Amino acid sequence: MLAALANIFKITELRQKVIFTLAMFVVFRAGTHIPVPGVNAAVIEQLFRSGNLFGLLDMFSGGALSKFSIFAMSITPYINASIILQLLKVVVPTLEQWSKEGEEGFKKTNKLTRVLAVVLGFIQACGMAYGLRMAINNPGIFSIFLIAISLTAGTMLLMWIGEQMTAKGVGNGISLIIFAGIVSRLPDGLKIIFQYLQAGTVNLLNVILFAAIALAMIVFVVIITQGVRKIPVQYAKRVVGRKAYGGHSSYIPLKVNQAGVIPIIFASSVLMFPATIAQFVDVPWVKAMGDIFRWGSVTHTVLYILMILFFTYFYTAVSLDIANMSENLKKNGGFVPGLRPGKATTDYLDTVMSRITLAGAIFLSLIALMPNVIGWMTNIEGIYFGGTALLIVVGVALDTMKQLESMIIMRHYHGFMK
Repeated sequence: MLAALANIFKITELRQKVIFTLAMFVVFRAGTHIPVPGVNAAVIEQLFRSGNLFGLLDMFSGGALSKFSIFAMSITPYINASIILQLLKVVVPTLEQWSKEGEEGFKKTNKLTRVLAVVLGFIQACGMAYGLRMAINNPGIFSIFLIAISLTAGTMLLMWIGEQMTAKGVGNGISLIIFAGIVSRLPDGLKIIFQYLQAGTVNLLNVILFAAIALAMIVFVVIITQGVRKIPVQYAKRVVGRKAYGGHSSYIPLKVNQAGVIPIIFASSVLMFPATIAQFVDVPWVKAMGDIFRWGSVTHTVLYILMILFFTYFYTAVSLDIANMSENLKKNGGFVPGLRPGKATTDYLDTVMSRITLAGAIFLSLIALMPNVIGWMTNIEGIYFGGTALLIVVGVALDTMKQLESMIIMRHYHGFMK
């Protein structure tokens, strides 16, 4: 394993890619400590300890939001823009046409995504600056506008860094930025555990139990993330001139967790919104609504599970076009053994996808609730382990390892993943 990893630095091109990626990580982490002008960071840090919607965004930004740095919004506007355009592709014919135009269509979609990200980023920055105006030293229109411009510029810089990492580094740059932000919170978590041990709040057995559960969760997430249902496909033999083509067998890999981490993000954002609003609006019924939707309450937990189930099916249906998949299979002379091409194949694939999506939705629900379970079993509070963070970290790590694996195999004929 170590020898195989050493091969990365023996290949000049790959070594340059890895070094460039690490250098961009340094730029990202340095930017999280550069505050926007005119803000009292101590007031904002105190607010973010309450675990509201901004706390979820702070996790993605690697602590930049609680410091209110220039990277406070991270690349959330870009992600939101990408999701919105992907959802609109179902109802906007132009976007659907672009998705079928290959590289040219991708460039058009990417350009529109950037423009939409700037618009969403500026709107979000204005809302954040106005909502957190109690932390601004000299609150006013000019100060709010200056802060909004600074935050939007920071997001655009991060977006550019992510694109450069994709082009000149290893892995997907946008995903790696989120990955780095989440992993950067690990030392803080270890520090909290050490403080608990020193204060006698928890004992060594609690820490060992926490580590065992964490390891089991990582293994579980890896298994489900890589889990697929293989649908066998047979291609008919075609004779063109004196040559025969086709006649081979293959399979369609349907992922158990096709929706990825999106359902948890959607459900968390929607349910955390009332509690977040309740902190800024001093109205009795709004405060009562915030208590009902408080994180960990019965109402919140039940709605959380139901919304994860709903968004899992919804996003899977949007992102995976079963009818188009069946049509392409028919055009290429392929068929599922025992089924006629066309509607029968479409119905079969849709039924199989619905069943494995249920398993994926249950998996996402369990992972999303694990932080509460871990806190209850180990008495270790204040450490967010599980849910969105764990899925992103494991998914990005697996994708990056696969890309490194393919690069090494191209030159050494063997990689480091067994």
